[in-house]
Amino acid sequence: MKKFILLPAAFAVSVMFAACSSTPTTTSQLDQARGDFQAAQSNPSVAANAPLEFKAAADALDRANAAAAKRESLDEIDKLAYIAKQKVATAQEAAKAKQAEGEVANAARQRDEIRLQARTAEANQARNAADRAKTQAEQAKADADAARAQADAAAGSAREEQAKNAALQQQLADLQAKQTERGLIITLNDVLFNVDRAELSPEGMRTAQKLADVLMQEPQSVVLVEGFTDSTGTSAHNLDLSQRRAESVRNALIGLGVPAAKIASRGYGEAYPVASNSDAGSRQLNRRVEIVLSQNGAPIANRR
Repeated sequence: MKKFILLPAAFAVSVMFAACSSTPTTTSQLDQARGDFQAAQSNPSVAANAPLEFKAAADALDRANAAAAKRESLDEIDKLAYIAKQKVATAQEAAKAKQAEGEVANAARQRDEIRLQARTAEANQARNAADRAKTQAEQAKADADAARAQADAAAGSAREEQAKNAALQQQLADLQAKQTERGLIITLNDVLFNVDRAELSPEGMRTAQKLADVLMQEPQSVVLVEGFTDSTGTSAHNLDLSQRRAESVRNALIGLGVPAAKIASRGYGEAYPVASNSDAGSRQLNRRVEIVLSQNGAPIANRR
């Protein structure tokens, strides 16, 4: 739609008389016409919906302003101003009517769109309900399959754990482990070392391997290797020998894969005997290395 760029007649009059010192002729009727025109001009709907009527109003006001500028009679000015006012009112009413027609047409379109949306929504709801039913059935099947798989896995894991625990208990039984307040204690006797030496014998290394296998299955365990001797020889020699034998067992376990940080060693010499040292058999019992295994990472209590 073609738009008209209009210069308000009141502004045209003011420009016309800007250069002269005399006051232009005007009337209250003309002032009202100018005010009505400015109000219509500030309303975008008037120019958009009634462009021809608005152009006629502008032309009529220009004629009234021209008559005032020429100082024609007040009656003539009022007559032209009245005509301008009427044409402004006509433009405003035409704009309102055109806008109302648009609103009615738009309302009809909205009703049609709402009906279409309602029908579409009903179809979508039916389709969504069918999709949900299908999804629920598929999910129920998936849940049942998952529950069955989980039960199978749990049963398999339980059987595996039971087998693992049984094997571990058998290994501990083979090593003659004993449960005490300090933890499990495994005793390596004197025959696993060469006479008066700290190096493990081949049989001692095989025993160390069994012990390492157990410790590798107990990742949270804390291990203390304690060495002891009989009362033969000096106390200093016995203390040194017991410490070296405990350290030898620790090094063997580390070499077999047990983390060094979890193993400590300590020698006690002839202290804490388990027999009287009065005969060879008793003294052999006192010459030993004890491995204390504290389960679940609990600290090992000191000897009392």
